[in-house]
Amino acid sequence: MNTPNTNDMVHIARWEWGEKEWSPFSSEEMDRRQNDLRAHMERENIDACLLTSWHNICYYSGWLYCYFGRKYGMVIDQKVATTISAGIDGGQPWRRTHGENIVYSDWRRNNYYEAVKELTPKVKRLGVEFDHLSVDQFQALSAAFPDVELVDVGTSTMWMRTIKSSEEHDLIRHGTRICDLGADACVEAVAAGVAEHEVALAVTETMVREIADTFQFVELMDTWTWFQSGINTDGAHNPVTNKIIESGDILSLNTFPMIFGYYTALERTLFCDHVSDEHLRLWEINVEVHERGLELIKPGARCCDIASELNDIYRSYDLLQYRSFGYGHSFGVLSHYYGREAGVELREDVETTLQPGMVVSMEPMIAIPEGQPGSGGYREHDILILGETGAENISGFPYGPEHNVIGG
Repeated sequence: MNTPNTNDMVHIARWEWGEKEWSPFSSEEMDRRQNDLRAHMERENIDACLLTSWHNICYYSGWLYCYFGRKYGMVIDQKVATTISAGIDGGQPWRRTHGENIVYSDWRRNNYYEAVKELTPKVKRLGVEFDHLSVDQFQALSAAFPDVELVDVGTSTMWMRTIKSSEEHDLIRHGTRICDLGADACVEAVAAGVAEHEVALAVTETMVREIADTFQFVELMDTWTWFQSGINTDGAHNPVTNKIIESGDILSLNTFPMIFGYYTALERTLFCDHVSDEHLRLWEINVEVHERGLELIKPGARCCDIASELNDIYRSYDLLQYRSFGYGHSFGVLSHYYGREAGVELREDVETTLQPGMVVSMEPMIAIPEGQPGSGGYREHDILILGETGAENISGFPYGPEHNVIGG
């Protein structure tokens, strides 16, 4: 058996192949993000940060990595920002990174940590994301850097991401416009006898093509649709199935275009052909809650106070026990498998005050158990951008019984 010549093995490299790719964000915008983190590091006496999460690496570099069992990172110090990628990704991470990139190979188990060491000489205090590192990862990092103090930057970076720039607002507006187009495709596809997955495919196809047509360069990944009917509507995150839509079914549409790591959403309650009296009553109550919620979202409002007032409406109809989650959340770099700005969620236990620049949803939901009159899940969802004095609803597709009894 031939023994590999370890001298031929590349363990750490820089693969600057091709040219930097087009980004929806200017160099000034990306510099602002990185410099905001540097300012925090200076205040907290942190020598460098090692970011590891999808959301932070995407937010600070513009590159969204594909995990697939490998470690990824981004080191930011006071001078340089560098992503760390695996050899399997080729030169794509460098092309997408606002900054530099270093590549490690699989040919030696500790190559990832060698790459981190190369980028963090003489570092004594290293910022890391406590909320992203597993126990094993934290222990491995501690063993690789025994003389380095690991300090948390996960919470502070979350707060930095909650205030969106005008460039982020522009991208989010594109996302909500594409959500509306997906909803139009849903209306065209729904009919009794059609399977859920066929509707979802039509919606996703429409959104992907519009994303491709909108940007001069874009990576097309992670756009998806949840479309549920009947009992499948009782959970907000229930998967698409091959269930056949029946006349009179309650329907739930969720459109999710993903653009440069940014998630937007439109969610609507619909009915196929006709709606029963009890379904209509419950639907109208949920619309009442939704519309009051839209009025409450403004600078200076506290998340917990919004939730409390909306609870009172459900309580007045004896429906509060059927509410299944919070009334909304922050939008930006997030997805169903990464990211969450937990400090801005419209829940009873979140006391955050809404501020200009934030982007939040209003999405009340109740789920009536199967077997009861009016059973199913009711949910409307709009996205709002907070300004200096109020909030702009940027979702355009209509909601409610006047518009969304479809397929007949």
